[in-house]
Amino acid sequence: MENFDYYNPTKIVFGENRLSELNNLIPQQAKVLVLYGGGSVEKYGTLEKVLAGLGDREVHTFAGIEPNPEFETLMKAVALVQEKEIDFLLAVGGGSVMDGTKFVALAAKEHENHQSILFHGFEPVPSTTAIPLGCVATLPATGSEMNSFGVITFNHQKFPFTTPLAFPQFSFLDPELTLTLPKEQIANGVADAFIHVIEQYLTTPANARIQDRFAEGILKTLIEVGPVTYKNNDDLNARKNFIWSATSALNGYIGVGVPQDWSTHMIGHELTASFGIAHGRTLAIILPSLLRERTPQKKAKLLQFAERVWDISDGSDDEKIASAIDKTESFFNQLDIITKLSHYGIDDGGIENVVNNMEKMGLTHLSESGDLTLDIVKKILVAAK
Repeated sequence: MENFDYYNPTKIVFGENRLSELNNLIPQQAKVLVLYGGGSVEKYGTLEKVLAGLGDREVHTFAGIEPNPEFETLMKAVALVQEKEIDFLLAVGGGSVMDGTKFVALAAKEHENHQSILFHGFEPVPSTTAIPLGCVATLPATGSEMNSFGVITFNHQKFPFTTPLAFPQFSFLDPELTLTLPKEQIANGVADAFIHVIEQYLTTPANARIQDRFAEGILKTLIEVGPVTYKNNDDLNARKNFIWSATSALNGYIGVGVPQDWSTHMIGHELTASFGIAHGRTLAIILPSLLRERTPQKKAKLLQFAERVWDISDGSDDEKIASAIDKTESFFNQLDIITKLSHYGIDDGGIENVVNNMEKMGLTHLSESGDLTLDIVKKILVAAK
């Protein structure tokens, strides 16, 4: 196991009917900006509950943060924050709203070069101050409610950023706020959470037994409750376990002290940016082909994955691994996610476009060991066609 530091200051408020507690978690004199996306937050009464929970303090709202939040949209929120002298931000929505709010929290303290926040990759943004923020999560998927990361779209490309300043002070996880989600978004969220775990787990052995066992537990839980949540809106127990799995997948705990491989995400981000395919679906398209291509490099952990997560005990090591990858792809298919690029109208020209854009972004050496080059990316995409 590698040396590591672990820090996570986010308070989680889990369970039904707890939005009345908002009033106790934000300073009474704070001027609050509530940020959200489309009309569903208004249509289904979530915004009304949030505003009631904020009591009689000064509150403003900002709507319209889109999926894959756009820099230009967020800069409008930054202007509003500066105009109204806002000193607390509250994100109400899914990962895109939470990521966008994190960016606003940082950018509102800057007066120029706001886009520079996005150009540090996975190195911490060198900001020294940010507006504090909290979250009311309505779409479990990204884990943004309990981590310091965000992804923003700028000039038609997706840019990750991170800083300890972006940790939410608190996040509400109320399963009832997710009951109005379209089934497709549930499926995407399950896939996203599953692959968050995979990219911290399916790398190379590090003798990190706690991290491995926690990761395997999250994966098995998602396999058990993901399809149930997708198919049965009334199973609140399955939904609670799905929500906590999605948060636990990317709150930092399973990733400490181990190699990580975010290749699937980097390729998936480019598919989303270029073709508008939902993030979770791009990951489900890429992962099976990537694992088949990278089996020699990941063999030890893939065998562990087959035996511990999928309970595969028969056959040779190679047969177990092949079966585990097939079962993983079938799991995504159970969620009605089609894992072929051709279904989304992406041909050889589209694949070339993805590879070329990744080269422009400097994403030329991916994987836990930096040996996944663009020629291999192309092979993975062709295999997923």
